[in-house]
Amino acid sequence: MRLVCLIGTVVLLASNAALADMQKIETFEQFVEFVQGKKLTRPLIRLEVSADGRISGRGATWDVEGNWSWQNGYFCRDLFWGGDALGYNCQEVRVNGNRIRFTSDRGAGDTAVFRLN
Repeated sequence: MRLVCLIGTVVLLASNAALADMQKIETFEQFVEFVQGKKLTRPLIRLEVSADGRISGRGATWDVEGNWSWQNGYFCRDLFWGGDALGYNCQEVRVNGNRIRFTSDRGAGDTAVFRLN
């Protein structure tokens, strides 16, 4: 049992260290370079973010759609999930390898980490 707890702790610390090493995306061009032609996935969510400002995909069993733009170093999006407006929000974006993290409210709010596939 102790070995299982130790392994779990090591995995958690390693994943937290990897997230801490994420580099901030500063420009539209950098952002598009990372997401172009890829799916952004996490459990029950699969999204595409296109260079022309569209967001599309599925979240659980509902469609996700919206628009985005790059403003002053932030990913700003207006999103709808299953027809319900999630609202407009500008988010800090950081990447590390095949992981991308969005933090709402210009980096001061909630975070969501996606895998780039």
